[in-house]
Amino acid sequence: MSEPSNSAPLGLLDHPHHHPHHHPPPPPSSPSSSSPGLARDYRKGNWTLHETLILITAKRLDDERRAGGGSSSSGGAAPRSAEQRWKWVENYCWKNGCLRSQNQCNDKWDNLLRDYKKVRDYEARATASTAAAAGGGPSYWAMERHERKERNLPTNLAAEVFEALTDVLSRRAARRGGAGAAATPASRGLPPPPPPPPTLTPPPQPQTLAATPPPPPPPPPSAQPSVSAEMTETTDSSENEGVEPEAKRRRLRRLGSSVVRSATMLARTLLACEEKREQRHREMVELEERRLRMEEERTEMRRQGFAGLISAVNNLSGAIHALVSDHRNGDAR
Repeated sequence: MSEPSNSAPLGLLDHPHHHPHHHPPPPPSSPSSSSPGLARDYRKGNWTLHETLILITAKRLDDERRAGGGSSSSGGAAPRSAEQRWKWVENYCWKNGCLRSQNQCNDKWDNLLRDYKKVRDYEARATASTAAAAGGGPSYWAMERHERKERNLPTNLAAEVFEALTDVLSRRAARRGGAGAAATPASRGLPPPPPPPPTLTPPPQPQTLAATPPPPPPPPPSAQPSVSAEMTETTDSSENEGVEPEAKRRRLRRLGSSVVRSATMLARTLLACEEKREQRHREMVELEERRLRMEEERTEMRRQGFAGLISAVNNLSGAIHALVSDHRNGDAR
């Protein structure tokens, strides 16, 4: 019972000598437990280039950490849920001077992938048009801000951000391709997937370099097949935002012209109805005036008839009075 009590202090004395050698591996996971109880004052506003590059680095390290399966050297098992992963990204960014929340990091990452896809697809089309001597458009990096806006492209995507995203997505696609090749050894005769950049893993790739020497850090057109396979999983919600702007404009023009034609036809119909209504009103007024004139003429004829009848009765009465007076005068004689 006395030996454990004596060995524990010895272990504590010996442990600090080896502790510095074990410190470097934990930093990727140490931000998550640095200060969980403290309230953080997150930064608002636009992202700077430095913050964006820190976020991309955090996503690359998170991919590598998850691909490694959460070994003991990384400080524990990698979080499985998306919320835990983005919290890890937030902690890493916070530790490196990017004071953003996990929701801000998530939204910024989605926007970066959407902008990256637009620029990558445009560069691929421009390169294909130039190779086919079809007079393709200028490169994205040679265009001004208003030219990018006219082509429905992101106006402020930096070249450093584009290269960093290409590197992250190429590594992710290479890891998936490497896992598939390890699962099927018979397919080793086929060309290997794009290897990761030689800066991190020069020793493990002597055979692949000798068999099929890879190109320099993959430009947008060469990394397009593997990166596009990755983008289909992460940016499904934003696939149709900038696709076929010309078709949308044509549909809007056709819709606008049809609306104008319909409005013109409606206005003409309303004018014709108003003219017919006025004409009908004029005809009704003329008929009413004609009826009134006929009524006046009929009244005048009746008045004249009554006047003639009265004059005839008066004449008859005068004749009768004259006859009676003559008869009286004859009797008196």
